[in-house]
Parts: sequence; structure tokens; C-alpha cells
Amino acid sequence: MLSVRIYLVTRPIFSEDSFSAEYKKIDRQHKSLRDHHKLRIIFMFVFGHSCDGKRVKNALLSLLPIIAWMKIYRLKEWLLGDVVSGVSTGLVAVLQGLAFALLASLPPGYGLYSAFFPAVVYFFLGTSRHLSVGPFPVLSLMVGAVVTRIVPDVGPPANITEFEGLTINQQRVIVASSITFLMGIFQLAMGLLQVGFIVIYLSDTLISGFTTAAAVHILVSQLKFVFGLKVPSFSGPLNIFYTLEQIFLQITKANVADVVTSIIIIVAVIAVKEINERFKLRVPIPIEVIMTIIACGVSYGFNFEEIFKVDVIGNIVNGYESPLAPNVEVMKEGAVDAITIAIVGFAVAFSVAKVYSVKHDYIIDGNQELIAFGASNIFGGAFRSFAASTALSRTAVQESTGGKTQIASLISALIVLITIVGIGFLLEPLPKSVLGALVIVNLKGMLMQFREICYLWTRDKTDLVIWVLTCVAAIILGLDLGLAVGVGVELITVVFRAQFPRCCILANIIGTDIYRDRKDYLCIHEPDKVKIFRIPSPIFFANIEFFRDKLIQAVGFSPLRVLRKRNKALRKIKKMIKNGELQMSSPTALVPASDKLDDENNTDDLDQPTDFSDLPVQVNWKAELPANISVPPVDIHSLVLDFSAVSFIDISALKVLKMTLKEFIRVDVEVYIVSCDVYIREKMHDCMFFDDEIKTSMFFPTLHDVMLHILTKHPDCSQDINKNVLH
Repeated sequence: MLSVRIYLVTRPIFSEDSFSAEYKKIDRQHKSLRDHHKLRIIFMFVFGHSCDGKRVKNALLSLLPIIAWMKIYRLKEWLLGDVVSGVSTGLVAVLQGLAFALLASLPPGYGLYSAFFPAVVYFFLGTSRHLSVGPFPVLSLMVGAVVTRIVPDVGPPANITEFEGLTINQQRVIVASSITFLMGIFQLAMGLLQVGFIVIYLSDTLISGFTTAAAVHILVSQLKFVFGLKVPSFSGPLNIFYTLEQIFLQITKANVADVVTSIIIIVAVIAVKEINERFKLRVPIPIEVIMTIIACGVSYGFNFEEIFKVDVIGNIVNGYESPLAPNVEVMKEGAVDAITIAIVGFAVAFSVAKVYSVKHDYIIDGNQELIAFGASNIFGGAFRSFAASTALSRTAVQESTGGKTQIASLISALIVLITIVGIGFLLEPLPKSVLGALVIVNLKGMLMQFREICYLWTRDKTDLVIWVLTCVAAIILGLDLGLAVGVGVELITVVFRAQFPRCCILANIIGTDIYRDRKDYLCIHEPDKVKIFRIPSPIFFANIEFFRDKLIQAVGFSPLRVLRKRNKALRKIKKMIKNGELQMSSPTALVPASDKLDDENNTDDLDQPTDFSDLPVQVNWKAELPANISVPPVDIHSLVLDFSAVSFIDISALKVLKMTLKEFIRVDVEVYIVSCDVYIREKMHDCMFFDDEIKTSMFFPTLHDVMLHILTKHPDCSQDINKNVLH
């Protein structure tokens, strides 16, 4: 049984006016976007404007996070783990670099460049200590789509001046590196402009659906290597179906050696990975490396390329090629794709980085991550790399094998370096089907995300719609258009949730000062002739009419209709008195002298406050009115609007809200607003919201304050409210 603890507070009943008079508010100047701009510190440093040592230090720590974590590096405790992790991750990075280059429609050797250059730059600039930076299958596939669109397998390439006299592979390297360079520029610009928040528009649900669709694309793209088929690459909507069509048309020509090799690789790798996961080995068995070495040896020993016509990696560039300037024409052709790749790459990397930062209790900076990835891709693009982010499996290996800092990433980059300049030739006899099989095996985590359909079905149907539509659109239309559809669907759901929220009528939980939805509780009391209406979202131009309609439904009458009826009735009453057709029975009641009434077709000023100035009596609208005069009843004397969940209100909504409140006030309903954010009230002052009818005195800090205030103004409700509110 839960113990009950009681708290008692004795204080005056506050309105916002009395609270402000009692407790003075500190006047603060809020920083603008310009004040928060990180470039301000950089410019101050460069030009020497009031730049002291502390600011220089902060700027350096911000731009070079390596300084911060190197100062706390525990050499004896962390170095061994970083070395072991770096070697293990480096071996995986070599294989994934070769494999993911195939996704980008590039010679495999260039995947090693992508596993080296970005990792070195991120070592200095990144804030995550566990990310393994390099090729990521989804980005590789997106780059490959641009590459095959500009330089197709069949037909002439796009009209690019620099392509003249180059082989198809050289042309594709120019395209991939130029797109990567432009992608880096976009990421760097977003980081410097402090717009890392843009990734909030890519929810976990959307990313899950998108990466699942990407996994399907990757799986289909690797089938041609697994079966040893010559299938041209396709780009644009429906490309996955065109690829499948070609695969099924050529399936009888499948290379048996490639198929058998792929099956053996897939089965062996899956089996050993399950052992690694089940027994949680301190250093997982590097099964991909082992199978690659075996496959290379068997392929070389039995001459797979000549005897079985197996397609092998072939010549790998020995050492590094000279830097390559990005091609402006290519960047113009792929600008939109570069933006999409930049956002997706950062969103995935930042999501993974957040997981490990929480697990190991350190802070990552989204804007600095954008700068780090931007610089990494700019540098990598200049050295013929393609888009880099982080591969989930590679990062998991780096963390699970004991990696503590980016020292592990630097060591893994050194392993890639050794492969590039020293032992890369040993991988030349490796069948491409082995790389295709390794790619397919590493898709397991992304393909298993299909299980989220069942989870979302039982938890959140709206998120399910986002997931399914994003996934289906990305599969059918391609990754770029699919992402756009996913973002569009997500924004539409946000708009619908904000535009049509769940408004409710609140009532008092008996014996407490707590107010809840009257439909959700049994021990609840709704004060007589008082309505408490809760508004659970921001109020803006798109939903203000919805709120107005819901409010009218809640109170049971339209104040504007009542006001117009009253003013029309008042005109008739004045005319009847003037014509002697009405007699006064009391100061507040009227008795008809006859049933004759004149029509009043003039509707001018019917929306204005009721004017009794030239009437010798005060009309009691609750009493029986003269014949043929009827006015809708008003069953409440107080209306309370709960603004506790209203985070902002725009000018359009303020105008409609002001008009609506005046309509209630003009039919003798007292209106109160509670728990209104102080900055919303400041905006109301700035927008001239208050006047002779709408006053600041209608604002109260809490619901209980306003209910006690209503009690003092309407003693006839005291018995009802005393029993349930005053505790």
C-alpha cells in the first residue's frame, strides 16, 4: 500500500496582476540568433576584437575537440583497448571499403580512400569518441545513383567537358568525388550557420523506414555480383524493378562458382556472428577477414577468373593518386542529390553518436559534428573518396572490442593505409561475389527493422504510417524522392496533430486542487455554470478556427449568435416601448401590451456590445421575454481557458482569440485565462491585445487560483465549490 504524504500551502489568491505586484520580475535581454552565432568568436579571434585568452581557448576547444579528450586520456587503461579495437575495426573497414565501393559503382580500391581520409580528419574535429567514420552503404548507394545517372553503363555520359578522353571508371571517380566535395561544403556550411537542429525533422521512425528501404535497394543491387551477372545499373523511380527484371531475365546465366561462393560466405559469416553475439566474446572472431583471406587464396590457387569466369576485384591502385579538383559542372548536375546525401549522412551518424555518448556519459555537439563531417568529406572528396558517414556494424565493432577514443579510429585508418600502400595487391584475386555476400550479411540489422511494423501497429498508428509510406516510397521512387516523401508525410502528421489536437473540458478531482479531463475520472466534480476548457497545443493561424469551434461546442452555444439575437431583440423592445406596445412590470422585466411586432431588417451593429443607455429598464435575458422574442440561453457565468500547454500564439490567432473573448464578454460571460506563458502575455501587450473589454485582470497563474476567485464573485456557487475545491 502506498503511503500518503500531505503538503499544505497557505498563500493569497493570486491573479497575474497581483502576483506581478507582489513578486518583481527580472528584466532580461534575450540573445538573438546573431548572439549565438559561433562565427562571431572566430571573427573576433581573426580580427582581434576583444579577444582574450579565455575566448581563444574556448574557440580552440570548440573547433578541435581532440584537445579536450586528449587531456583526460588514461594511457595505461585505454591504450590497449584502443589498439585492439583499432586493428579489429581496421580489418573490417578494409573489407567494407572495398564492398561499399561497388554500391557507389566505383572500382573497389577507391573505397579504401573513403575509409582513410575522412577518418583522419574526423579524428581531430569530431566530438564522438566511438564513431568509426568511413563508407556507409546507404550513402554509397545514393552516390552510386548519381554516378550511374551521369555516367550510365549503357549510352553516352552527360555532356561534361572534363570527361573527354577519360575511361568510364575515371569519369565515375570524378562524379563521386565532386558530389562528395559538394556534400562536405553543405555540411560545413550548416555547421558554421548553427543549423544542426535540421536533423530533428528526420525522426527515428522516418530514418528507420528509410534505411530499411535502402537495405532492400542494397540487397537487390548486390544480387548481380552474387549470381555473377552483367546487369546494367539503373537510376530514378522504379529502378529496383528494372534491376530485378534484368536479373530474372538472365538468371539462367548465373555463374555457379559465384553462387556457391556467396552461399558459403553468407552461411559461415551469419553462423559465426551469432556465436559472437551469443557468447559476447571480448574480441569477436573476425569472420569476415578470415573468409576473405580464404576466398582470396582459393580464387588465386584455382584461378577462378580464368577457369570459372568469376569477376574479381582486379587491379587496385597502389598508393595514393594526386588530389583532384571538384568538377563544377558535375556539382551543378548533382546539387540536389548532394544536399540529400549530406542530411542523411549526418542524421545517421548523429543518431549513432548519440547512442554511444549516452552509454559512455559524454557530450556531443551536433553543430561541431556537422563541421567535422563537412571537413572530412571536403578533404576526402579532394582525394578521390566518396561520401563518408558511419557504418553501424563497424562502429559497433569499434566500441565492443574496447575502443575508448578516436585513437582506435586512427589506428584503423593506419590499417587501411598499410593496405593501400603495401598489401592491397593481395586482394586483387578476391571475387566480387564475396564482397556482395559480405554486404548482404551486414544488412541484417537494417532488414530486421521490418519488425517495427508490428511494434508501431500496437503503439502509434501515425508513426506506422510515416514508417510504411517512407519505406514504400523509397523502394519504389528511389532513395532521394523517398526521403522527400517521408519528410513530407512527417510534416503533414505534425501539422494535423497541431491543427486538430484533443481539446477537453476539465473538472476538479474531489478533495484536491487538481483538474483533469472530466471524461477520464469517476471521483470528479464539474463546478456549476463554469466551463474549464483546455487548449493542448500552440495556437496559430491554421488551428485557431478549430479551437473556436471546439470552444463553442464545449460551452453549448455560439456567443456571437446570442449577441446578435440579444441586440436584435433589444431593438424590437425599444420600438415596442416607443409605440406603447410594452409595459414595465418591474425595473428588470417587461410585459407585452400586444402581440404586434415590427420586423427589424437592419443588421448594423448587431455584433457590438448590448446598449441599454436609452432604455428605461435593464432587460433580464433569463426572464420570459415579450411574445415572439426569443434569445438562446447562456448557461454559464464563467469561462476558464487553460493555456498551460500553449507554447506560442501568432498574430492571426491573437486577432481571432481577441474577437472570440469579446463575444463571450458581451453576453455576460466572465472569461479567464490561466497558466499563460509570460512571453505570450508580453506578445499580447506588444500586439495591443488589451483594451476596455479585455483586461490583464483576467489572467491567473493557476486553475485553483481562478476557481477560488470565481467562488468569491459568485457566492451562489459556494456550497458546491466549497466541498470540492477548498482543501
